[in-house]
Amino acid sequence: MNNDATTPATVVTWPQAGSDRPFDPELWSHPALALYLPQEAPPLSKSTSRKLYLVPTPNTYAGESIDRDFAPQPSPAADLPQLQEWVERFVISIVEIWGGRRHPMQLARWCHRSVHAQLVRKSGSMKEIPRVRKIYLSEPIDGVCESTVTLRINERVRSLALRFEGVDKRWLCTEMVLL
Repeated sequence: MNNDATTPATVVTWPQAGSDRPFDPELWSHPALALYLPQEAPPLSKSTSRKLYLVPTPNTYAGESIDRDFAPQPSPAADLPQLQEWVERFVISIVEIWGGRRHPMQLARWCHRSVHAQLVRKSGSMKEIPRVRKIYLSEPIDGVCESTVTLRINERVRSLALRFEGVDKRWLCTEMVLL
């Protein structure tokens, strides 16, 4: 009869917060090795550090397939137009579309399909063109901009949240929410 108390125990270690042990995702591919990390791991070097990068939002609706040869390619910020000026022009164009002074097709090249569909639905829906008060920009990673715009619409102040991704050497608006 096999006694479980006498079988050798498996040593399982977890990386602690601030640990200098590298995390190896290949260890998670096999269930038997999922929780094992070696006790003597070399310290992290600059070559093993991880960097966030952009995976472009696909310009498709759910269920559509995409050909990898024609898929959008991420662009670094150095290859993209100057951000502050570009966002200002884009926001003014959105406001003019809402007021009915500009056609939504003029922004189709710089919008994801879902954002363009929103612009088409809201085209000409506002009687008075909103006034842009302030534009706030944030770049969480290279090639991505998250912007908040405060707008004055009649007597109310509302916020417009926008997300831009650097794709194919141009800025592409992938999210637009009027709060």
